[in-house]
Amino acid sequence: MRQGFDNDKYIELQAANIRRRIDQFGGKLYLEFGGKLFDDYHASRVLPGFEPDTKFRMLESMAADVEIVIAINANHIQQGKTRGDLGIPYDEDVLRLIDVFRSRGFHVGTVVLTQYAGQPAADAYRHRLEQLGVTCRLHYPIAGYPHDIEHIVSDDGYGKNDYIETTRPLVVVTAPGPGSGKLATCLSQLYHEHKRGINAGYAKYETFPIWNLPLNHPVNIAYEAATADLDDTNIIDPFHLEAHGETTVNYNRDVEAFPVLKAMMERIMGESPYQSPTDMGVNMAGYAIVDDDACRDAARLEIVRRYFTACVNLKRTGNGEEQIERLRSIMKKAGVDENPSPARGAALAKEQATGGPAGAMLLPDGRVVTGKTGDLLGAASSLLMNALKTVTGVDLELPVIHDAAIEPICRLKTEHLNSTNRRLHSDETLIALSITSATDPVAKRVIDGLELLHGADAFFSVIISSTDEALYRKLGINVCCEPKYERVSLYHR
Repeated sequence: MRQGFDNDKYIELQAANIRRRIDQFGGKLYLEFGGKLFDDYHASRVLPGFEPDTKFRMLESMAADVEIVIAINANHIQQGKTRGDLGIPYDEDVLRLIDVFRSRGFHVGTVVLTQYAGQPAADAYRHRLEQLGVTCRLHYPIAGYPHDIEHIVSDDGYGKNDYIETTRPLVVVTAPGPGSGKLATCLSQLYHEHKRGINAGYAKYETFPIWNLPLNHPVNIAYEAATADLDDTNIIDPFHLEAHGETTVNYNRDVEAFPVLKAMMERIMGESPYQSPTDMGVNMAGYAIVDDDACRDAARLEIVRRYFTACVNLKRTGNGEEQIERLRSIMKKAGVDENPSPARGAALAKEQATGGPAGAMLLPDGRVVTGKTGDLLGAASSLLMNALKTVTGVDLELPVIHDAAIEPICRLKTEHLNSTNRRLHSDETLIALSITSATDPVAKRVIDGLELLHGADAFFSVIISSTDEALYRKLGINVCCEPKYERVSLYHR
C-alpha cells in the first residue's frame, strides 16, 4: 500500500508546535482535543501511514508535562447517550478513557460534569466517581450563553463554576463525544486562572479539516462526508484571510462561533491572542503528507465508503435519506462515483456468476480476491479465507481447515443454539482455523497472515452480519456492502 503520510515526522512536528504554544502563554496551555484521541480510524484511512493512536503517541512524547481533564455533559448522562462506534454510554466511556490514559502513564486530574443542573443520573454518576477515587467538578448552565459576554465572563457566569486545580503545563481537555463542553471548560479555566494571576492560554487540536490543504482537496472533502449527518461544511476562513492575507480552510461552525469566542478571550485576557479560528489551531498534519496523490486516492475511497454506510443504515433503519443526498453531492464535488475500488465490480460479478451472496477484497498490494457463499462458509468467511491464502501464498483450492474443526461448530449452532444457518461466520471460521493450526503447519501459515490484510478494502454484494462486519473491522479491513439483504424479510438479525 502506498504510504502518503509520515507518522514519525508528524509526531515530531506536532509536539514541537504544542510546546511553542505553551511557551507563548507563559507556561500553561489548555488544549481542546477534538476528534478521537487514540482510535482515529478516519485519519488512518484518508492519510495512509497515519496510525490510529498517533495523537496519543505524540502526547506520550511529552507525558511528564501533560494532565488530562475529561468533560462530560450532565444531560448526556441523564439521557444515556451512547457512542455509536463502541456501543457504550458516554459515562462508561469516561471510565474507559481514564483506564486507557492511566495505563499509558498519563495523569488524569479531573472529570468535569458540564451543564450540571441537579440531574438525578448525574448525581448518581458523581457519587460513583467519588467512590472510585476520581476527582469530580461541576460546571453549570449560564444564562445568555454564548452571546451575553458580560454575564458569561463574570463571577455570576464562569465564576460560579468549580475551579479545576491543575499542576502540569499542558492540560488536555477531551471528552467521550461532541457537545460535551470542552471549549466552555477551557474558557472557564482561563477565567479562573487569570483571576488568580496565573498566565494561561487556550488552543485547539483538531485534525480535520486540514487548514493548509485546498478547500476542495479530497482529504478535506472526506471530512465533510464523515460529518454529513451534521450538515456542516468546510469553508475558507474569512478572518484569517483578512488578518493575514492567507487562504486557509476551517469548519463553518468554528468560523461562525469565532467572534463570540474572540470577545470572551478579550474580556478574560485583556486582548485576544488570535485573529482567526485558524490561529487557534495547532494541527501540523498537512506538513507530514509525503505523497499527495496517495492521500487523494485514499480520501476518495473513504467518501464512497461513507456513502455506502449511509445507504446500508437507511436500509436497516429507514432513516437518513437527507444524509444520502448530501453524500451524493459530496461525491460529485470530489469527482467520484460508486466504483472507485475494483472490489465492488468483482463482488457483483461473483454474485451474478454463482447466484448467491459474494464478496471481493482489494488487497494492500493491489490484487483482488473473491469469495462466495458455500455449504459451510458464508461469503464473509469464504472471502477472508481466500484473502489469507493469497497473501500467504497458499493454493486457493487447498483445504486448510480440518472437517473435525468445522463440524462441531456447525452442530453446536444448529442442534444446541437453534440456528437455522449452519454456515460459519468469519470469527467462527478463524476459531476453526486456529484449532487446525495446532497440528497443521499450513493452517498456521495461513492464520499468521492476518496482519497482512490490514488496510484492505472488502465489498459485499449484500449486507453482511454485524458479527462479520465487526471482525473485519477488528482486523483493520475496510468494509462496504451493497444496500440489500440476502433474503426478502422484514426482520434481520
